[in-house]
Amino acid sequence: MSVQSVERALDVLEALAEHGGEAGLSEIAARTGLPYATIHRLLRTLLARGYVRQESDRRYALGGGLVRLGGIAESMVGEWAQPYLAKMVELSGETANLAVLEGDFIVYVAQAPSPRRLRMFAEVGRRVLPHSTAVGKVLLAGRPASEAVAVFERTGMPRRTPNTIIELGAMLAELERIRSRGYAMDLGEEELGVHCLAVPVWDGDRVVAAMSVSGPAERIDGLDRDELAEGMRKIALDFGNELRPVADGS
Repeated sequence: MSVQSVERALDVLEALAEHGGEAGLSEIAARTGLPYATIHRLLRTLLARGYVRQESDRRYALGGGLVRLGGIAESMVGEWAQPYLAKMVELSGETANLAVLEGDFIVYVAQAPSPRRLRMFAEVGRRVLPHSTAVGKVLLAGRPASEAVAVFERTGMPRRTPNTIIELGAMLAELERIRSRGYAMDLGEEELGVHCLAVPVWDGDRVVAAMSVSGPAERIDGLDRDELAEGMRKIALDFGNELRPVADGS
């Protein structure tokens, strides 16, 4: 049995998250379908608990109270991901990563290293912009195009290497290709000489994370991309099923 007030409070928090962590009252109402008076009541409680803060322009933003919860949740998800990341290492021979989208940034939350002497490392906790990484592109490909555009407009899509896609039109076309084929590539766009292939992690009907393998360009390019992506998608699907909420039939 669901508790309506809890569901509505979570709807408000998710609306803020989907607007990059900050939104006005009208944007929250449009996303949740809730009456303004109900949103005001929920926001008062969330403000008092520190899960929401109000900015000087009267817009609302996710608050610092979520940081502690988020850090603990990310740590737990990282632990749950380890067996699945290990399977990706076995499949590819390369380092496997788990990443999530936090606001406008990609955060690496777990990793399983390659057994090879020459291997890639993405430090757990590292934050990067999404446009130059395979995990970032596959996560934004799972969002509406308007949300991806808003992220890119806020970040500015700076050039990381000569291979980085920095034109908005080219990036939107890239995201459409990713949606079509089901995986993303980073071909030296974040770091020269390093290539990466990423697949989405679905939690029901939402993309909630990305899993990737990364390594020296010549080794990644020597793999069959479609075959590797298919194997990775199966692993990511199993992991997503573990994360999926269980419906309460009581």
